[in-house]
Amino acid sequence: MRTVVERERKFECPADFQVPDLLGDGIAALGDPVVIKLDATYYDTPRLRLTRGALALRRRTGGADQGWHLKVGAAGGARTEHQRALTRGRQPPADLMRLVRGASRGEPVEPVARVETRRREWQLRDADGVVLASLADDAVVGHDLVDGGRTAWHEIEVELVDGDEEVLDEVERRLRAAGAVPGSPAKIRRVLDDRLRDLTAIDAGAATPVFAYAAATRDSLVAHEPAARAGDVDGVHDMRVAVRRLRSTFRSFRALWDQDRIEGVRAELKWLGEQLGGVRDAQVMGPRLARAVRLEPDDLVLGPVAADLAEHFAADESAALTRLRRALSSPRYVELLSTLDDVVEAPPATEVGPRWVNKRIHRAVRRADGLLDTALERQSDGGVGDDDPALHEARKAYKRGRYAVEVRQRSGDKGAKRLVRGLKGLQDLLGDHQDSVITRQVLRDLGERAYARRANAFTYGVLYAEQAAHGRSLVAKLPAAQAKARRRKSRRWLR
Repeated sequence: MRTVVERERKFECPADFQVPDLLGDGIAALGDPVVIKLDATYYDTPRLRLTRGALALRRRTGGADQGWHLKVGAAGGARTEHQRALTRGRQPPADLMRLVRGASRGEPVEPVARVETRRREWQLRDADGVVLASLADDAVVGHDLVDGGRTAWHEIEVELVDGDEEVLDEVERRLRAAGAVPGSPAKIRRVLDDRLRDLTAIDAGAATPVFAYAAATRDSLVAHEPAARAGDVDGVHDMRVAVRRLRSTFRSFRALWDQDRIEGVRAELKWLGEQLGGVRDAQVMGPRLARAVRLEPDDLVLGPVAADLAEHFAADESAALTRLRRALSSPRYVELLSTLDDVVEAPPATEVGPRWVNKRIHRAVRRADGLLDTALERQSDGGVGDDDPALHEARKAYKRGRYAVEVRQRSGDKGAKRLVRGLKGLQDLLGDHQDSVITRQVLRDLGERAYARRANAFTYGVLYAEQAAHGRSLVAKLPAAQAKARRRKSRRWLR
Protein backbone atom coordinates (compact mmCIF):
# COMPACT_ATOMS: atom_id res chain seq x y z
CA MET A 1 0.00 0.00 0.00
CA ARG A 2 1.29 3.45 -0.94
CA THR A 3 0.50 6.59 1.03
CA VAL A 4 0.71 10.10 -0.43
CA VAL A 5 -0.19 13.56 0.86
CA GLU A 6 -2.17 15.74 -1.53
CA ARG A 7 -1.91 19.52 -1.30
CA GLU A 8 -4.67 20.92 -3.44
CA ARG A 9 -7.26 23.63 -3.83
CA LYS A 10 -10.67 23.16 -5.41
CA PHE A 11 -12.94 25.64 -7.18
CA GLU A 12 -16.52 25.64 -8.38
CA CYS A 13 -17.14 27.09 -11.82
CA PRO A 14 -19.90 27.32 -14.43
CA ALA A 15 -20.19 24.74 -17.22
CA ASP A 16 -18.81 27.17 -19.83
CA PHE A 17 -15.79 28.18 -17.70
CA GLN A 18 -12.56 28.70 -19.64
CA VAL A 19 -9.19 28.20 -17.92
CA PRO A 20 -7.45 31.62 -18.04
CA ASP A 21 -3.86 32.38 -19.02
CA LEU A 22 -1.72 31.10 -16.12
CA LEU A 23 1.75 32.00 -17.43
CA GLY A 24 3.92 34.34 -15.39
CA ASP A 25 5.12 34.63 -11.78
CA GLY A 26 7.21 31.48 -11.98
CA ILE A 27 4.92 29.49 -14.29
CA ALA A 28 6.79 29.41 -17.59
CA ALA A 29 4.90 26.79 -19.57
CA LEU A 30 1.78 24.66 -19.72
CA GLY A 31 1.96 21.33 -21.41
CA ASP A 32 -0.76 20.36 -23.86
CA PRO A 33 -3.89 19.24 -22.02
CA VAL A 34 -4.31 15.50 -21.55
CA VAL A 35 -7.88 14.20 -21.63
CA ILE A 36 -8.59 11.42 -19.14
CA LYS A 37 -11.78 9.52 -18.39
CA LEU A 38 -12.12 8.48 -14.75
CA ASP A 39 -14.74 6.10 -13.38
CA ALA A 40 -14.94 5.71 -9.61
CA THR A 41 -17.22 3.59 -7.43
CA TYR A 42 -17.45 4.73 -3.81
CA TYR A 43 -18.08 2.38 -0.90
CA ASP A 44 -19.71 3.14 2.44
CA THR A 45 -22.02 1.74 5.11
CA PRO A 46 -25.81 2.13 4.77
CA ARG A 47 -25.69 5.15 7.11
CA LEU A 48 -22.73 6.65 5.24
CA ARG A 49 -20.43 6.52 8.26
CA LEU A 50 -17.24 6.88 6.21
CA THR A 51 -18.39 9.93 4.29
CA ARG A 52 -19.65 11.57 7.47
CA GLY A 53 -16.20 11.01 8.98
CA ALA A 54 -14.44 12.72 6.02
CA LEU A 55 -13.24 9.39 4.60
CA ALA A 56 -13.71 8.36 0.97
CA LEU A 57 -13.14 4.74 -0.06
CA ARG A 58 -13.27 4.18 -3.81
CA ARG A 59 -12.27 1.91 -6.70
CA ARG A 60 -11.23 4.02 -9.67
CA THR A 61 -10.22 3.18 -13.22
CA GLY A 62 -8.48 5.58 -15.59
CA GLY A 63 -5.54 7.87 -14.92
CA ALA A 64 -2.00 7.13 -13.78
CA ASP A 65 -3.06 6.30 -10.22
CA GLN A 66 -6.01 4.03 -10.94
CA GLY A 67 -6.72 1.55 -8.18
CA TRP A 68 -8.25 1.45 -4.71
CA HIS A 69 -8.01 4.73 -2.80
CA LEU A 70 -8.81 5.77 0.74
CA LYS A 71 -8.86 9.56 1.05
CA VAL A 72 -8.68 11.05 4.52
CA GLY A 73 -9.68 14.64 5.27
CA ALA A 74 -11.94 17.32 3.84
CA ALA A 75 -11.62 18.39 0.21
CA GLY A 76 -9.11 21.17 -0.38
CA GLY A 77 -5.92 21.76 1.63
CA ALA A 78 -3.77 18.78 2.57
CA ARG A 79 -5.30 15.30 2.36
CA THR A 80 -3.75 11.90 2.93
CA GLU A 81 -4.48 9.23 0.35
CA HIS A 82 -3.77 5.52 0.83
CA GLN A 83 -3.46 3.80 -2.56
CA ARG A 84 -3.68 0.15 -3.49
CA ALA A 85 -3.39 -1.49 -6.92
CA LEU A 86 -6.56 -2.64 -8.64
CA THR A 87 -7.78 -6.10 -7.67
CA ARG A 88 -9.87 -8.47 -9.73
CA GLY A 89 -12.70 -8.54 -7.25
CA ARG A 90 -15.00 -5.70 -6.31
CA GLN A 91 -14.50 -6.00 -2.56
CA PRO A 92 -12.16 -3.42 -0.96
CA PRO A 93 -8.72 -4.79 0.03
CA ALA A 94 -8.38 -5.99 3.62
CA ASP A 95 -5.58 -3.54 4.49
CA LEU A 96 -7.76 -0.56 3.54
CA MET A 97 -10.71 -2.01 5.45
CA ARG A 98 -8.55 -2.24 8.58
CA LEU A 99 -8.03 1.52 8.38
CA VAL A 100 -11.79 2.17 8.36
CA ARG A 101 -12.90 -0.50 10.83
CA GLY A 102 -13.70 2.06 13.50
CA ALA A 103 -15.30 4.52 11.09
CA SER A 104 -17.52 1.78 9.66
CA ARG A 105 -18.36 0.58 13.20
CA GLY A 106 -17.30 -2.86 12.01
CA GLU A 107 -20.14 -2.99 9.47
CA PRO A 108 -19.63 -4.19 5.87
CA VAL A 109 -19.40 -1.57 3.14
CA GLU A 110 -21.17 -1.59 -0.21
CA PRO A 111 -21.20 0.56 -3.37
CA VAL A 112 -23.12 3.78 -2.68
CA ALA A 113 -22.16 6.09 -5.53
CA ARG A 114 -20.53 6.21 -8.94
CA VAL A 115 -18.66 9.26 -10.22
CA GLU A 116 -17.70 9.65 -13.88
CA THR A 117 -15.24 12.42 -14.71
CA ARG A 118 -14.03 13.78 -18.01
CA ARG A 119 -10.79 15.50 -17.05
CA ARG A 120 -8.59 17.88 -18.99
CA GLU A 121 -5.27 18.11 -17.19
CA TRP A 122 -2.36 20.51 -17.62
CA GLN A 123 1.11 20.45 -16.07
CA LEU A 124 2.33 23.82 -14.84
CA ARG A 125 6.12 24.03 -15.34
CA ASP A 126 8.85 26.50 -14.42
CA ALA A 127 11.61 27.69 -16.73
CA ASP A 128 13.68 24.55 -16.03
CA GLY A 129 10.83 22.23 -16.92
CA VAL A 130 10.07 21.26 -13.30
CA VAL A 131 6.39 20.42 -12.79
CA LEU A 132 5.16 22.84 -10.13
CA ALA A 133 1.53 21.74 -10.07
CA SER A 134 -1.17 20.07 -12.10
CA LEU A 135 -4.49 21.68 -12.99
CA ALA A 136 -7.52 19.49 -13.67
CA ASP A 137 -10.63 20.86 -15.38
CA ASP A 138 -13.33 18.31 -14.50
CA ALA A 139 -16.76 17.76 -15.99
CA VAL A 140 -18.39 15.43 -13.48
CA VAL A 141 -21.52 13.26 -13.43
CA GLY A 142 -22.44 11.58 -10.16
CA HIS A 143 -24.94 8.78 -9.54
CA ASP A 144 -26.41 7.81 -6.17
CA LEU A 145 -26.55 4.02 -6.44
CA VAL A 146 -29.17 3.72 -3.69
CA ASP A 147 -31.88 6.26 -4.53
CA GLY A 148 -31.00 6.66 -8.22
CA GLY A 149 -30.28 10.38 -8.05
CA ARG A 150 -28.07 12.02 -10.67
CA THR A 151 -26.14 15.28 -10.52
CA ALA A 152 -23.64 17.01 -12.82
CA TRP A 153 -21.24 19.85 -12.22
CA HIS A 154 -17.96 21.46 -13.27
CA GLU A 155 -14.96 22.01 -10.99
CA ILE A 156 -11.26 22.82 -11.03
CA GLU A 157 -8.60 21.10 -8.93
CA VAL A 158 -5.07 22.47 -8.58
CA GLU A 159 -2.62 20.10 -6.90
CA LEU A 160 0.97 20.85 -5.97
CA VAL A 161 3.70 18.61 -7.37
CA ASP A 162 7.13 20.20 -6.80
CA GLY A 163 5.94 23.76 -6.26
CA ASP A 164 5.08 25.63 -3.08
CA GLU A 165 2.05 27.39 -1.67
CA GLU A 166 2.93 30.57 -3.59
CA VAL A 167 2.15 28.70 -6.80
CA LEU A 168 -1.30 27.82 -5.47
CA ASP A 169 -1.85 31.41 -4.37
CA GLU A 170 -1.03 32.78 -7.84
CA VAL A 171 -3.16 30.20 -9.67
CA GLU A 172 -6.04 30.86 -7.30
CA ARG A 173 -5.83 34.62 -7.93
CA ARG A 174 -6.14 34.11 -11.68
CA LEU A 175 -8.89 31.51 -11.45
CA ARG A 176 -10.95 33.76 -9.19
CA ALA A 177 -10.50 36.68 -11.56
CA ALA A 178 -11.90 34.44 -14.31
CA GLY A 179 -15.00 33.60 -12.27
CA ALA A 180 -14.08 30.45 -10.34
CA VAL A 181 -15.26 30.29 -6.71
CA PRO A 182 -12.87 28.80 -4.10
CA GLY A 183 -14.07 25.73 -2.25
CA SER A 184 -15.87 22.72 -3.63
CA PRO A 185 -17.01 19.76 -1.53
CA ALA A 186 -15.59 16.31 -2.10
CA LYS A 187 -17.25 14.65 -5.08
CA ILE A 188 -18.79 11.90 -2.95
CA ARG A 189 -20.37 14.47 -0.61
CA ARG A 190 -21.91 16.33 -3.52
CA VAL A 191 -23.42 13.15 -4.96
CA LEU A 192 -24.85 12.03 -1.61
CA ASP A 193 -25.81 15.48 -0.38
CA ASP A 194 -29.55 14.82 0.07
CA ARG A 195 -29.04 11.58 1.96
CA LEU A 196 -26.30 13.12 4.11
CA ARG A 197 -28.63 15.95 5.08
CA ASP A 198 -31.32 13.49 6.12
CA LEU A 199 -28.92 11.34 8.11
CA THR A 200 -27.24 14.24 9.90
CA ALA A 201 -30.32 16.35 10.60
CA ILE A 202 -30.69 17.01 14.33
CA ASP A 203 -33.86 18.29 15.96
CA ALA A 204 -33.39 18.44 19.72
CA GLY A 205 -35.29 21.65 20.39
CA ALA A 206 -33.31 24.24 22.33
CA ALA A 207 -30.54 21.65 22.81
CA THR A 208 -29.94 21.27 19.05
CA PRO A 209 -26.67 23.31 19.09
CA VAL A 210 -25.25 20.99 21.77
CA PHE A 211 -26.15 17.81 19.91
CA ALA A 212 -24.90 19.22 16.60
CA TYR A 213 -21.58 20.15 18.22
CA ALA A 214 -21.24 16.68 19.76
CA ALA A 215 -22.04 14.99 16.43
CA ALA A 216 -19.52 17.13 14.53
CA THR A 217 -16.87 16.38 17.15
CA ARG A 218 -17.56 12.65 16.93
CA ASP A 219 -17.12 12.84 13.14
CA SER A 220 -13.86 14.74 13.64
CA LEU A 221 -12.61 12.01 15.97
CA VAL A 222 -13.31 9.37 13.31
CA ALA A 223 -11.77 11.47 10.53
CA HIS A 224 -8.43 11.74 12.34
CA GLU A 225 -8.19 8.07 13.30
CA PRO A 226 -6.18 6.86 10.24
CA ALA A 227 -3.58 9.59 10.75
CA ALA A 228 -3.38 8.90 14.47
CA ARG A 229 -3.00 5.19 13.80
CA ALA A 230 -0.03 6.01 11.56
CA GLY A 231 1.55 8.07 14.35
CA ASP A 232 1.11 11.39 12.54
CA VAL A 233 1.76 14.20 15.03
CA ASP A 234 -1.20 16.33 13.94
CA GLY A 235 -3.49 13.31 13.66
CA VAL A 236 -2.76 12.21 17.23
CA HIS A 237 -3.25 15.75 18.53
CA ASP A 238 -6.50 16.39 16.66
CA MET A 239 -8.01 13.05 17.66
CA ARG A 240 -7.07 13.69 21.30
CA VAL A 241 -8.68 17.14 21.16
CA ALA A 242 -11.88 15.60 19.79
CA VAL A 243 -11.93 13.18 22.73
CA ARG A 244 -11.52 16.07 25.16
CA ARG A 245 -14.26 18.09 23.49
CA LEU A 246 -16.70 15.20 23.77
CA ARG A 247 -15.89 14.51 27.43
CA SER A 248 -16.25 18.19 28.22
CA THR A 249 -19.56 18.53 26.35
CA PHE A 250 -21.04 15.53 28.14
CA ARG A 251 -20.04 17.10 31.45
CA SER A 252 -21.13 20.69 30.84
CA PHE A 253 -24.52 19.69 29.42
CA ARG A 254 -24.93 16.35 31.21
CA ALA A 255 -28.63 16.80 32.03
CA LEU A 256 -29.41 16.20 28.34
CA TRP A 257 -28.48 12.52 28.65
CA ASP A 258 -29.15 9.56 30.91
CA GLN A 259 -26.64 10.02 33.73
CA ASP A 260 -25.45 6.43 34.11
CA ARG A 261 -24.96 6.02 30.40
CA ILE A 262 -23.17 9.28 29.83
CA GLU A 263 -20.76 8.66 32.69
CA GLY A 264 -19.94 5.31 31.10
CA VAL A 265 -19.26 7.03 27.78
CA ARG A 266 -17.04 9.62 29.48
CA ALA A 267 -15.07 6.82 31.14
CA GLU A 268 -14.50 5.10 27.80
CA LEU A 269 -13.47 8.40 26.21
CA LYS A 270 -11.00 8.86 29.06
CA TRP A 271 -9.52 5.44 28.24
CA LEU A 272 -9.15 6.41 24.58
CA GLY A 273 -7.64 9.76 25.54
CA GLU A 274 -5.02 8.01 27.67
CA GLN A 275 -3.95 5.88 24.71
CA LEU A 276 -3.59 9.00 22.56
CA GLY A 277 -1.94 10.94 25.38
CA GLY A 278 0.95 8.51 25.71
CA VAL A 279 1.90 9.04 22.07
CA ARG A 280 1.29 12.78 22.15
CA ASP A 281 3.38 13.37 25.28
CA ALA A 282 6.40 11.62 23.77
CA GLN A 283 5.97 13.45 20.46
CA VAL A 284 5.89 16.83 22.19
CA MET A 285 8.36 16.32 25.02
CA GLY A 286 11.13 14.75 22.93
CA PRO A 287 11.54 17.58 20.39
CA ARG A 288 11.07 20.24 23.10
CA LEU A 289 13.96 18.92 25.21
CA ALA A 290 16.10 18.19 22.15
CA ARG A 291 15.78 21.84 21.16
CA ALA A 292 16.53 22.98 24.72
CA VAL A 293 19.78 20.98 24.69
CA ARG A 294 20.79 22.43 21.30
CA LEU A 295 20.35 25.95 22.65
CA GLU A 296 22.63 25.35 25.63
CA PRO A 297 26.27 26.49 25.42
CA ASP A 298 28.58 23.56 24.75
CA ASP A 299 30.27 23.88 28.13
CA LEU A 300 26.93 23.28 29.91
CA VAL A 301 26.16 20.03 28.06
CA LEU A 302 28.11 17.34 29.87
CA GLY A 303 27.78 13.83 28.54
CA PRO A 304 25.61 12.36 25.75
CA VAL A 305 22.47 14.14 26.94
CA ALA A 306 20.94 14.66 23.48
CA ALA A 307 21.44 11.01 22.53
CA ASP A 308 20.02 9.80 25.84
CA LEU A 309 16.94 11.97 25.43
CA ALA A 310 16.39 10.86 21.84
CA GLU A 311 16.65 7.19 22.82
CA HIS A 312 14.34 7.62 25.81
CA PHE A 313 11.52 9.38 23.95
CA ALA A 314 11.81 7.23 20.83
CA ALA A 315 11.26 4.16 23.02
CA ASP A 316 8.35 5.85 24.81
CA GLU A 317 6.69 6.86 21.55
CA SER A 318 7.13 3.44 19.98
CA ALA A 319 5.61 1.65 22.97
CA ALA A 320 2.75 4.15 23.23
CA LEU A 321 2.00 3.93 19.51
CA THR A 322 1.81 0.13 19.74
CA ARG A 323 -0.72 0.47 22.57
CA LEU A 324 -2.73 3.04 20.60
CA ARG A 325 -2.92 0.87 17.49
CA ARG A 326 -4.01 -2.07 19.60
CA ALA A 327 -6.75 0.08 21.15
CA LEU A 328 -7.97 1.40 17.79
CA SER A 329 -8.18 -2.16 16.45
CA SER A 330 -10.12 -3.44 19.45
CA PRO A 331 -13.85 -4.23 19.74
CA ARG A 332 -13.87 -1.81 22.68
CA TYR A 333 -13.13 1.14 20.37
CA VAL A 334 -15.77 0.09 17.83
CA GLU A 335 -18.31 -0.28 20.65
CA LEU A 336 -17.41 3.20 21.93
CA LEU A 337 -18.12 4.74 18.52
CA SER A 338 -21.41 2.88 18.23
CA THR A 339 -22.43 4.12 21.68
CA LEU A 340 -21.47 7.67 20.69
CA ASP A 341 -23.76 7.34 17.68
CA ASP A 342 -26.66 6.38 19.93
CA VAL A 343 -25.93 9.19 22.38
CA VAL A 344 -25.57 12.09 19.93
CA GLU A 345 -28.33 10.99 17.54
CA ALA A 346 -31.04 10.19 20.12
CA PRO A 347 -33.53 12.75 21.47
CA PRO A 348 -32.45 14.54 24.67
CA ALA A 349 -33.37 12.87 27.94
CA THR A 350 -34.74 16.18 29.23
CA GLU A 351 -36.57 18.98 27.43
CA VAL A 352 -34.90 22.33 28.04
CA GLY A 353 -35.86 25.93 27.41
CA PRO A 354 -34.16 28.46 25.14
CA ARG A 355 -31.98 29.92 27.93
CA TRP A 356 -30.81 26.61 29.32
CA VAL A 357 -27.80 26.21 27.02
CA ASN A 358 -26.52 29.74 27.71
CA LYS A 359 -26.81 29.20 31.46
CA ARG A 360 -24.62 26.10 31.27
CA ILE A 361 -22.06 27.93 29.14
CA HIS A 362 -22.03 30.82 31.60
CA ARG A 363 -21.63 28.41 34.50
CA ALA A 364 -18.65 26.66 32.89
CA VAL A 365 -16.86 29.95 32.19
CA ARG A 366 -17.56 31.41 35.63
CA ARG A 367 -16.32 28.26 37.33
CA ALA A 368 -13.01 28.59 35.46
CA ASP A 369 -12.80 32.26 36.45
CA GLY A 370 -13.26 31.34 40.10
CA LEU A 371 -10.59 28.64 40.03
CA LEU A 372 -8.06 30.97 38.41
CA ASP A 373 -8.85 33.74 40.91
CA THR A 374 -8.15 31.32 43.74
CA ALA A 375 -4.93 30.08 42.14
CA LEU A 376 -3.62 33.63 41.58
CA GLU A 377 -4.48 34.62 45.15
CA ARG A 378 -2.43 31.67 46.37
CA GLN A 379 0.44 32.85 44.17
CA SER A 380 0.26 36.40 45.54
CA ASP A 381 0.27 35.08 49.10
CA GLY A 382 3.59 33.38 48.34
CA GLY A 383 2.65 30.20 50.14
CA VAL A 384 2.90 27.96 47.08
CA GLY A 385 5.28 27.49 44.18
CA ASP A 386 4.44 28.07 40.55
CA ASP A 387 3.79 24.33 40.25
CA ASP A 388 0.64 24.72 42.35
CA PRO A 389 -1.97 22.13 41.23
CA ALA A 390 -4.59 24.89 41.48
CA LEU A 391 -3.22 26.37 38.24
CA HIS A 392 -3.63 23.02 36.54
CA GLU A 393 -7.24 22.79 37.72
CA ALA A 394 -7.90 26.28 36.36
CA ARG A 395 -6.41 25.24 33.02
CA LYS A 396 -8.72 22.23 32.76
CA ALA A 397 -11.72 24.36 33.72
CA TYR A 398 -10.95 26.98 31.07
CA LYS A 399 -10.64 24.24 28.49
CA ARG A 400 -14.14 23.03 29.43
CA GLY A 401 -15.39 26.60 29.36
CA ARG A 402 -13.94 27.22 25.93
CA TYR A 403 -15.47 24.03 24.53
CA ALA A 404 -18.84 25.02 25.98
CA VAL A 405 -18.61 28.42 24.27
CA GLU A 406 -17.73 26.70 20.99
CA VAL A 407 -21.27 25.30 20.97
CA ARG A 408 -22.50 28.84 20.35
CA GLN A 409 -19.59 29.77 18.11
CA ARG A 410 -20.47 26.91 15.75
CA SER A 411 -23.87 28.54 15.30
CA GLY A 412 -22.18 31.68 13.97
CA ASP A 413 -22.37 33.81 17.13
CA LYS A 414 -19.75 36.60 16.81
CA GLY A 415 -19.66 37.27 20.55
CA ALA A 416 -18.92 33.61 21.18
CA LYS A 417 -16.15 33.73 18.59
CA ARG A 418 -14.47 36.63 20.40
CA LEU A 419 -14.78 34.87 23.74
CA VAL A 420 -13.29 31.66 22.34
CA ARG A 421 -10.24 33.64 21.19
CA GLY A 422 -9.81 35.17 24.63
CA LEU A 423 -10.25 31.88 26.47
CA LYS A 424 -7.89 30.10 24.09
CA GLY A 425 -5.16 32.65 24.79
CA LEU A 426 -5.55 32.13 28.52
CA GLN A 427 -5.83 28.37 28.15
CA ASP A 428 -2.67 28.24 26.01
CA LEU A 429 -0.74 30.20 28.62
CA LEU A 430 -1.90 27.88 31.38
CA GLY A 431 -1.15 24.91 29.12
CA ASP A 432 2.41 26.10 28.51
CA HIS A 433 2.80 26.46 32.25
CA GLN A 434 1.59 22.93 32.89
CA ASP A 435 3.99 21.70 30.22
CA SER A 436 6.83 23.33 32.14
CA VAL A 437 5.72 21.55 35.32
CA ILE A 438 5.60 18.15 33.58
CA THR A 439 8.92 18.82 31.85
CA ARG A 440 10.54 19.46 35.22
CA GLN A 441 9.20 16.16 36.54
CA VAL A 442 10.62 14.33 33.51
CA LEU A 443 13.99 16.07 33.82
CA ARG A 444 14.20 15.18 37.50
CA ASP A 445 13.46 11.52 36.74
CA LEU A 446 16.01 11.42 33.94
CA GLY A 447 18.60 13.17 36.10
CA GLU A 448 18.10 10.63 38.89
CA ARG A 449 18.49 7.77 36.41
CA ALA A 450 21.69 9.30 35.07
CA TYR A 451 23.05 9.71 38.58
CA ALA A 452 22.13 6.10 39.45
CA ARG A 453 24.23 4.78 36.57
CA ARG A 454 27.09 7.11 37.55
CA ALA A 455 26.62 9.40 34.55
CA ASN A 456 26.92 13.18 34.76
CA ALA A 457 23.51 14.66 35.66
CA PHE A 458 24.61 18.32 35.62
CA THR A 459 22.87 19.26 32.36
CA TYR A 460 19.54 17.87 33.58
CA GLY A 461 19.81 20.24 36.54
CA VAL A 462 20.53 23.18 34.23
CA LEU A 463 17.50 22.36 32.10
CA TYR A 464 15.35 21.93 35.20
CA ALA A 465 16.32 25.39 36.48
CA GLU A 466 15.51 26.97 33.12
CA GLN A 467 12.09 25.30 33.05
CA ALA A 468 11.42 26.56 36.58
CA ALA A 469 12.28 30.12 35.50
CA HIS A 470 10.07 29.73 32.43
CA GLY A 471 7.19 28.58 34.63
CA ARG A 472 7.53 31.65 36.86
CA SER A 473 7.54 33.96 33.83
CA LEU A 474 4.32 32.37 32.57
CA VAL A 475 2.59 32.87 35.91
CA ALA A 476 3.58 36.55 35.76
CA LYS A 477 1.75 36.88 32.42
CA LEU A 478 -1.49 35.39 33.68
CA PRO A 479 -3.16 38.57 35.06
CA ALA A 480 -2.90 40.37 31.69
CA ALA A 481 -4.26 37.34 29.82
CA GLN A 482 -7.01 37.03 32.42
CA ALA A 483 -8.08 40.65 31.88
CA LYS A 484 -8.18 40.14 28.11
CA ALA A 485 -10.34 37.04 28.44
CA ARG A 486 -12.80 38.92 30.67
CA ARG A 487 -13.50 41.90 28.42
CA ARG A 488 -17.16 42.89 28.58
CA LYS A 489 -17.48 43.05 24.81
CA SER A 490 -16.78 39.34 24.43
CA ARG A 491 -18.96 38.29 27.37
CA ARG A 492 -22.00 40.52 27.03
CA TRP A 493 -24.01 37.84 25.22
CA LEU A 494 -23.64 35.45 28.17
CA ARG A 495 -25.83 37.52 30.50
